[in-house]
Amino acid sequence: MTQIVLALAIGVLTGSGVWLMLRPRTFQVIIGLSLVSYAVNLFIFSMGRLRSAAPPITSKGAEDPALYADQALVLTAIVISFALTALFLVVLLASRGETGSDHVDGQEAPE
Repeated sequence: MTQIVLALAIGVLTGSGVWLMLRPRTFQVIIGLSLVSYAVNLFIFSMGRLRSAAPPITSKGAEDPALYADQALVLTAIVISFALTALFLVVLLASRGETGSDHVDGQEAPE
């Protein structure tokens, strides 16, 4: 049951992110990129096996440390995605100040 919920969460995040990336406003594109980033992080994290009611690191010392490498990759990816989101928001504000529009192409849609 846990795998189904996780797969659905990854699918919903990916689908929502792609839908938002196809929107004409830059803020929606940034939020879409963030959602896809979170979906990829969840996907990478889930590749290390899902175990419920188990300690994160065993005290036996017999476990292979390579099993925890994906956790380090995900933590690094989360930090990088926060930094990129902040950078994108600064670029969005600068672009909005220059063009006066928050559309991706800098022009308002004709009505």
